[in-house]
Amino acid sequence: MVAFHDVNPQAPIHLQIIPRRHIARVSELTEEAVPLLGKLVLTANRLAQEMKIAQPGYRLVINCNPAAGQSVYHLHLHLLGGRPMGWPPG
Repeated sequence: MVAFHDVNPQAPIHLQIIPRRHIARVSELTEEAVPLLGKLVLTANRLAQEMKIAQPGYRLVINCNPAAGQSVYHLHLHLLGGRPMGWPPG
């Protein structure tokens, strides 16, 4: 996994968490990739603790295809926090 601050942050804390293994989009995940997805979420949980946003909370986002906002075709998870999140998100 690689994690870094998003170049266009949508919250005070906005990290991208990216597996080194290439998968273009979440819709291409297979049973074989289930452990990888688990590692993405566990990495996000750890980073949320380190960034001190685990309490009061944070949001995890995976976009899939252009209509959902995907612009980089390598699976990645957004970790957002540091402010209240509205709903619906779009």
